[in-house]
Amino acid sequence: MAKKKAYPLRINENVLAAMERWAADDLRSVNAQIEYVLRQALVSHGRVKLVKKVVVEVEDVDTSIHSDDSTQN
Repeated sequence: MAKKKAYPLRINENVLAAMERWAADDLRSVNAQIEYVLRQALVSHGRVKLVKKVVVEVEDVDTSIHSDDSTQN
């Protein structure tokens, strides 16, 4: 994951209220919503390029399934 840097932001209260509503609609924090909007603006204006990354998730195997197999013989 990319390192994040803290940055204090002064913002118009109406803009902040709109961002709070939008963040709530998208189930994001206000900080994540602001970062999302900034990233989309940078991409749409050709300032950055999005790079797709593959995320692999692993899940624990249910061990009870394997123990039942041995009793069926």
